[in-house]
Amino acid sequence: MKKSRSLVSSMIGISRPKLGRKAGLAPATVAYVGESRGFQPWFDVIDYSESGFQERNKLTQSSELHEANGSRWLHVTGIHDTTLIRELSQRYGIHPLVQEDIVHTSQRPKLDEYPDFTYLVLKMITYDDQSASLRSEQLSVVLKGDVLITFIEDEGDLFDPIRERIRKGNQKLCGSGPSYLLYSILDTLVDQYFVVLEKIGDNLESLEVKLLSNPQQDDLRELHHAKRELIYLRKFIWPLREVVGQLSKEGTGNLNGNVNVYLRDVYDHSIQVIETLETYRDISSSMMDIYLSSLSNKMNMVMKTLTIIATIFIPLTFIVGVYGMNFEFMPELHHPYGYPLTWIGMIAIATGMLIWFRRKGWW
Repeated sequence: MKKSRSLVSSMIGISRPKLGRKAGLAPATVAYVGESRGFQPWFDVIDYSESGFQERNKLTQSSELHEANGSRWLHVTGIHDTTLIRELSQRYGIHPLVQEDIVHTSQRPKLDEYPDFTYLVLKMITYDDQSASLRSEQLSVVLKGDVLITFIEDEGDLFDPIRERIRKGNQKLCGSGPSYLLYSILDTLVDQYFVVLEKIGDNLESLEVKLLSNPQQDDLRELHHAKRELIYLRKFIWPLREVVGQLSKEGTGNLNGNVNVYLRDVYDHSIQVIETLETYRDISSSMMDIYLSSLSNKMNMVMKTLTIIATIFIPLTFIVGVYGMNFEFMPELHHPYGYPLTWIGMIAIATGMLIWFRRKGWW
């Protein structure tokens, strides 16, 4: 997945689709709303069953598809060219409203039931270690009979482990049909949320150490960056729980019933993700108080040091002021040891005050 180029969202690496592009368009208009892409969309096909699999990659025309042998996973990469989306949708009887949602990349996670297919919108989120930011893209899933169709925005995804299990003939995956494949995709996405949250948690932990030791202005910007990431994650993780909950509890006529127990496990994981997310949000909020307290303590230390210096110089300034008066009859001025004795007295006073401050714990 490519790095976002939005200036407004550059802090968290997430693009903001220009939703105004749809203003005035008729309902069910298939118009792409999202970040511009520079490649020709394609789709990969895996037909699989307990007896084996057949895989074809980088197809660009729907006419290249043949009848499915067993279960089929059709994975579309790139939705910015709506021609391919229309062709595949017509072939599989996907409703125009669903086609509109597929190419509208700012959808929230949701589940729509149609008489002969089920449509899901999910978010595929990864963490870029180099830029220390989130990357997000929309994943649309259509389950119809023995066919599962997935649509992503950009090149690269998280599903290579699933493909490898199909290629190796995993009995459960290859023998359970597209419903179990849908569960595998959901499980992969939720597991990835744990990975992302762990990285954010590690960043918060290291940031907390810096805030307690020596807070800087850059630390405040980094804290705001982490809080915005958590807010963005919350926007999509909470609806995901609703989606998985509907699939696992109510079931669907287009979903094989034997995966409900697995979906309930994903539902439990989604709740755990939410609890972890809310914990990190509380931590990030409390870290702002830590930052302000650390700055205040730092300022107090500076003021204490300056106060000690000023206090020491008060009696010294008094002595210098007395002997700096221009009176003629001052016996000490004519004493042969007056100057060194004055210095000795001033040094003794300063040293005595420092020792007293140390014993009191003030310095």
